[in-house]
Amino acid sequence: MNNSIIKIALVGAGGWGRQHARILAGRPDVEFCGIAGRTPEKTRVRAEMYGVPYYTDIQTLLEKTRPDLVSLCLPSKGHFDATLEIIRAGYPLLVEKPLVFSLDEADVLLREAAQRDLFFAINFNHRYARPVQMAQQAIQDGRLGQVVHALWRFGGEGGSCFDHDNLIETQCHGFDMLEFLCGPVDSVAAQMTDMTGKGYSTLSVALHFATGGVGAMIGSYDASYAYPDTHLLEINGTSGRIVVDDTVRRYSYQAVGNETAEVWQAGYFNDEDREFHKTFDKYFDVMLDAFRKGNPPPVPAQAGRRALALAQACIQSFETGVRVEHIAYG
Repeated sequence: MNNSIIKIALVGAGGWGRQHARILAGRPDVEFCGIAGRTPEKTRVRAEMYGVPYYTDIQTLLEKTRPDLVSLCLPSKGHFDATLEIIRAGYPLLVEKPLVFSLDEADVLLREAAQRDLFFAINFNHRYARPVQMAQQAIQDGRLGQVVHALWRFGGEGGSCFDHDNLIETQCHGFDMLEFLCGPVDSVAAQMTDMTGKGYSTLSVALHFATGGVGAMIGSYDASYAYPDTHLLEINGTSGRIVVDDTVRRYSYQAVGNETAEVWQAGYFNDEDREFHKTFDKYFDVMLDAFRKGNPPPVPAQAGRRALALAQACIQSFETGVRVEHIAYG
């Protein structure tokens, strides 16, 4: 498959699904072969934008198009049935976060995909923002030393959180990012509030890393994406500090005792690195290259299960009022 055009079908015609469609339609190495959605009119309009056939049934999409890979982007609580249907049909797939809301459902999906030896990737695209990639490189180069403490803050507008939606569907990026850069989290202690009347829409979590450092996470659906510094990632080590502002806007590194920081910000013409949506393009490059070469996904679906396990540990901590420890991988 190394030099061939890869046929990819899309399931989902919603807001972020448009980013999937944009990428699929714009790549010369991809044949965007069809789209399936729940709403006929909405799906038709999206399909016509990109000149592809549309369907309102996943099985029909698969039978008519016979894709090499399926990309899924559905509402967060509609992931399980559609994902399982595609896995049982034997198709490799890329799914959106969160994987699902239930660990039992996550385990079913992972087990069924493993039984079929399927390529099963999840879209944690925040990892591929240039500031985050620079942070990873600095850590790998030993410039940070040992991680002592880390902070993740991310908040904007959001709706119902009666199923811990903010924690599971949005702060999954925080769990994934902190472990990606700082190593495994082995215990959590959580506080949450429902003061705005829409469920536990704002939360704070204290974390402990297996390497000895500690961390803090604040996540909210009671803020605004219009605010400056909507997102902040700060990692302090024994040798220096890294700060990432708004995921794609700014990266800085400062060595201990040095009053001068090294700073990256996108230049005037560098729209590629300053645009958040393009983090998905960068991830898609790496993901599709792995698929083409027959390698495992760069971000496997297991990462979605791991983020969910940490979220469930936070829920347990809040409900019991105690720290949850020994959060095992699985």
